[in-house]
Order: sequence, then structure tokens, then C-alpha cells
Amino acid sequence: MEGLVRCSANYVPLSPISFLERSASVYRDRVSIVYGNLKYTWRETRERCLRLASAVTQMRISPLDVVAVLAPNIPAMYELHFGIPMAGAVLCSLNIRQDSTMISMLLRHSESKIIFVDYQFLEVALGALELLSKTQTKLPLLVLITEINKPLPNKSKITSSSGYLEYENLLAMGQPNFNIKWPKDEWDPITLNYTSGTTSSPKGVVYSHRGAYLNSLATVLLSNMAPMPVYLWTVPMFHCNGWCFTWGVAVQGGTNVCLRNVSPKGIFDSIALHKVTNMSGAPTVLNMIINAPTSDQKPLPFKVEVITAAAPPPPQVLSKMEEMGFSVTHSYGLTETYGPGTICTWKPEWDSLPSDQRAKIKTRQGLHHNGMEDVDIKDPVTMKSVPPDGKTMGEVMFRGNTVMNGYLKNLKATQEAFSGEWFRTGDLGIKHPDGYIELKDRSKDIIISGGENISTIEVESVLFSHPAILEAAVIGRPDDHWGETPCAFVKLKEGMNATAEEIIKFCRNCLPHYMAPRTIVFEDLPKTSTGKIQKFVLRQKAKAMGSLTKVSKSRL
Repeated sequence: MEGLVRCSANYVPLSPISFLERSASVYRDRVSIVYGNLKYTWRETRERCLRLASAVTQMRISPLDVVAVLAPNIPAMYELHFGIPMAGAVLCSLNIRQDSTMISMLLRHSESKIIFVDYQFLEVALGALELLSKTQTKLPLLVLITEINKPLPNKSKITSSSGYLEYENLLAMGQPNFNIKWPKDEWDPITLNYTSGTTSSPKGVVYSHRGAYLNSLATVLLSNMAPMPVYLWTVPMFHCNGWCFTWGVAVQGGTNVCLRNVSPKGIFDSIALHKVTNMSGAPTVLNMIINAPTSDQKPLPFKVEVITAAAPPPPQVLSKMEEMGFSVTHSYGLTETYGPGTICTWKPEWDSLPSDQRAKIKTRQGLHHNGMEDVDIKDPVTMKSVPPDGKTMGEVMFRGNTVMNGYLKNLKATQEAFSGEWFRTGDLGIKHPDGYIELKDRSKDIIISGGENISTIEVESVLFSHPAILEAAVIGRPDDHWGETPCAFVKLKEGMNATAEEIIKFCRNCLPHYMAPRTIVFEDLPKTSTGKIQKFVLRQKAKAMGSLTKVSKSRL
């Protein structure tokens, strides 16, 4: 078409940095961050982020350089999500539960130039740098994040270290009128996120400014976030950049309530004190809330909107959350999809259904959100969509602008993930007649017993309905006759008792016998820092237990 011109008047590369720019104007004097007695307004947050960007630029950080951070949900962690991209650099948020060996590997792989470290994790970071020094001479500069106006614990360890700057002093070096280095191409990287490594070695997932912008808007929509919300941080900001809520809360000029440590008491106290409207969390966080001691619980000032993701939460957990006054919406995604990729959009015709049926529908993953182009269940070989019959299983696949750019320095893995022009998740699911998808398992977790596919998610849902069970995870245990059979690792509620025989009988009353666990192991479940159960650890334990030759039960 003639007469058209693309220029800065009608085309600006998308970037979530713009959310902060707008909020600092529209909501300038409203509280942006609350952390204990510490508070900042949106105007102050913008100035601090600009100073941060200016300071790291003075430290010779160039566009597309990687800057790492090892910190919990504190104000500095939030500021880094804007300040580092403002300098044109790429933020790499590291898992705070990783040890020094893993941190050193990720620093090497990412080629991070600076690492911001919260005082709580200084020893881990110093250990990582010491390991790194054995293979390279130039190390990332360490910037220490301390608590403002609070004495430092373990101060002797901190003062004995050397060669680091302090975060607040660094900000003081920066200029508040710094010229933001906006991306020239909206596909430019904004963050680098390493997968949790629950099934394999961590991969470096690269996010773009465009994808982060779109997924941030999507999180606002899918969480029913009204203007000026109060958002409680129970999702780690390092995990998928807090499911993009780090930028999403700024869209609506909300208040970020930061928690260094997540606990039932901290959650209920924060909701009551700050009038929290929105929060997010893995099913383990929901489980923590519903099983909180009565002394920790407080009545909600009003209904709190909750987004939950990861493995499908058991219907019993959702029903209890609803009874307590929380409105839970189930989302689904991966690190490779910027966190949330689908949403189980609620329909008013479901309101009249019994509580258990409503909860069962809420465990579905639904359909792609407004930022994602499409999600489908496909045959991984033929790439044909499975019929929407609620039973034919296939692989969950995504396509859209909120799918990662790729895996850093791993072209082979990127090409495999995008084979067939869709992102292959490795998750298995079905499609219902209304088009909503429902996860059945990870392809690695599905149990094949005597030729029958057993969904561990279905078995776990039954286990969660047992009144004595707090947590449960099911994996396949080698079996000489059937190939493998379900093995359940469970943790009982405090003060409750149940035998392996009772639990197996309970499951057999609810499931076909071949799906019921044949082995029950009582112990704490290993988890990642984002609340995901590390099933690969449990599989190793089951393998070490040896093959089953008959029905057996064990109690550890």
C-alpha cells in the first residue's frame, strides 16, 4: 500500500520498561514497594532504577552484557528487573537454593559481568567465585545487598571478604537523569532464566523485551488485576521473573508487598495489614495456606485473587481455598513460555455446579491467554491435533510471541524444542470437547504398567483427598512382571496417622486397581525453590529400592 511510513511516531519497540515510566507519572506518589517498615513510591522507584542503570553503565556494562542477581523477594530484586534493562543489559536471576558449584557453572555459562548478592547468600556467592577463579582470571564484580538501617548478621564473614561494592552506595553513584537505553529491536534479550533442572541440566532461557511486555499484560488480565492492586510476593522473583508480575504490577500502578521468607503467618499477616488483593503461588503454597495452624490464620478483608500454576492443584485444595475466601484461577506454563501460558478462564454457567465439580474444572489448564497465539495437544510424531474427546493423549505445544527466543549457546536444544514450528513442552495432556486442555503428566513421569498408561496426576489427586495426607508424589517403581507400578511418596499432616495398607485400600476404592499405588513411602518430599517436587530424586530412590515381585509396602 502506498503512502505509509514506519517511523518513531507510529512504531516503538515494545519493552516493559515503559510500564515503570508511566506508573512513575500516573501513580507517582502512590506506594510502589512495601518491605517491613520500608516503603517507596513509584516516583522513588523510578529514580532508584535510573540510578542503578547509570551506575552499572559507569561500571562499563554495555548493551547485551549479562548481570546476575542472587536474592530473595526484596526491593532491590524488584529494582533490578527495571534498572538492568534500562542500561540495555540482560538480567540473569539465579535460584537462591542453588549451591556454590551450580552458581559458578551458571555464572560461567552466562558470562555474567556483575553479580548482585543479598547478604543472606554471600557465602554461597563467594564460594562460587572461588570455584570460578580456578578456570578464569576475570571474575564478576560482586555487589552486596544489605538491609537498610539494619545491622548485618554474620558481619565477620562479610567484613573479611574483599572486592565488592554495597548496593545503596552503588545507587548513590548513579545519576537520576540517566538516558534509558531502549532496545533498538524489541526481540532483543531482556532476561536470562535458567530452568530448574528437575529433569536435566539447567538450560539458559532467553526472554525478549517484546515477550516480556506482552506476557506482563497477559498476567494482569488473567489475574483480574484492577488498577492500584496490592500484590503479595509469594512467587520467587527469580522464577520466570516472578511469572512476569515484576513488570505486570507496574502496569496497574500496584503496591508490591515483599516477603523475604514465605510462611503461612507471613501470608495471613500481610493480607490483613496491607489489604492484599492479588497473589500467586505454586500448589505447595496453597497447601501451606489451607493447612496453616489456626493461630496463624486471619480472616480475609475481602476476596483475594490467586493465580496458581505448576502441577495441577488437587481439587480438594482448591475447594478449601475457596471456603477460606480465596478466588483461585489455574494457569499453566513453563520457563520457556515466560511462566503463565494458558488460563482456565471461568464461565458463569459453572457457578451453579457443586463445589467438587467446580474444583475439578478449575484443575484444567484451559486455553492460551491473550498474549499467546495458540496452544494445542498434538501427536508428537504426525503433528496432528488430537481429537477433543477428553481421553486421547498427546503433547502440549505452544506457538506465539511469549515463547522464548531460545536456549543460550545451545542451538541443538533450541531446534529440537521448536521442531515442527511449535514449542514442544514434553508435557502430556488431553483436550476436552469445549477445547480446554488438561495436563495428564510429564512425558518422563507417565507410568506404563502392563501396557496401560497411568497418569501420576490422577493418582496424586486421590491421595490428596485422604484426610491424613499433607503432600504426595507418585512415580513408577520397577516391577519384574508389570514393567513398573505406582509408588507413592507421602507426607502426613502433623498429628495424623495412616498406614501404607490403609492408603492403598483408600486408593483402590477410588481408582482402578492397576492405578493404585503398590508401594507407600513416608518421608518429606524434595522440592525445588519454586515448590516443584523433584521427581527425579524420587525415581532414583524407587530404583534403589529394587524391583517389585509382589505387592509390597514400606515405611521409612
